[in-house]
Amino acid sequence: MPVLTNIATLVTCRAEGGQSALHEIPEAALAWDGDQVRWVGPEAELPDDWADAERLDADGALVIPGLVDCHTHLAFGGWRADEFEQRIQGVDYRTIAEQGGGIASTMRHTRAASEDDLAAKSHGFLREMARLGVTTVEVKSGYGLSAADELKLLRVYRRLHQEQPLRLVPTFLGAHVVPPEYRDDRAAYVDLLCEYLIPRIADAGLAQFCDVFVEDTAFSVDEARRVLTAGTEHGLRPKLHVDQLSDGGGARLAAEVGAVSADHLEYTSDDGIRAMAEAGVVAVALPLASLYLNQPPMDARRFVEAGVPVAVATDFNPGTAPSYHLPLALTLACTMNRLTPAEALKGATLIAAQALDLDDRLGALEPGKQANFVLLDAPTVNHWLYHFQANAVVATYVRGERVD
Repeated sequence: MPVLTNIATLVTCRAEGGQSALHEIPEAALAWDGDQVRWVGPEAELPDDWADAERLDADGALVIPGLVDCHTHLAFGGWRADEFEQRIQGVDYRTIAEQGGGIASTMRHTRAASEDDLAAKSHGFLREMARLGVTTVEVKSGYGLSAADELKLLRVYRRLHQEQPLRLVPTFLGAHVVPPEYRDDRAAYVDLLCEYLIPRIADAGLAQFCDVFVEDTAFSVDEARRVLTAGTEHGLRPKLHVDQLSDGGGARLAAEVGAVSADHLEYTSDDGIRAMAEAGVVAVALPLASLYLNQPPMDARRFVEAGVPVAVATDFNPGTAPSYHLPLALTLACTMNRLTPAEALKGATLIAAQALDLDDRLGALEPGKQANFVLLDAPTVNHWLYHFQANAVVATYVRGERVD
């Protein structure tokens, strides 16, 4: 039963108080037993029950809950550095996709990769993410786009979950784009997703969520509704990529189907924001994607002021957000999405856990929650996100064990 003492400030991120409330405790201590937090508070008030417990010295660190990256495309084959240069030269996302690049390019490399190759590559990413303070990662399929290759990706995620300490939350994103072999028969591909893949994935317990990319280059609202309805019927909760390149009504669809989150949202209308607020859908800001695509970022202030909780994630993928650096995404959420540092941190802890339906267990430092926490070499949350550096993390703990 260890106790972490000599904490300059402990940031709890409890739910009450909304997006900006961090509930900081100065000169704090944190006690845990096994994988659960048992006590937090001022070190001077540490109960006698912990008098003989093992003491760990935080050495004046700032302590925050373990970070939650609630939107990644972790496993993929190849990279797409050539598209980075094309976009700099003015070629837009749609044109690159029409020329066989984009998601279709990654699909080809992912189909050619073995499960061992994909697992080895992803292991390396996860090790680096842990060093950055990330303790939970949502992981999407969507680069296989065939029955065999989508199942391959989800098996890789199951294997990774068992082989390393970070919690992985798998999402089925077979409806990422229509693969080339179905270009002339979109309905047949939607049938494959709804009638074959979703039931098989659900029966095998390979995913917890079902996601769809709603855009004129991907899937229509009607197609997405059918896929998400099939997912819901088989116990896969809906998530959505929406309104990234245009307002296609995706936010309203997210509210209609009771999605746990809607992500991107750069072009969402006021009506869509109101619908999300009424339905309790979490908005997920992905500033790294806006940065790499050089497009207007999501205006997170509109969502917060409308009562929509805003999470922050990396969207880590090989094309439009080729970075897993969640602290960088948090700084960008402040400068681009106009969240305060406190709002951004809450968005990558408790609210990100809410976007994964895990906020009853993760995202805050309070008794009964999982003992996931991070020690930072920073005096305050404001200073941490203002003074960006390669890595301010001193140590990362997952389920009460140091992992970095």
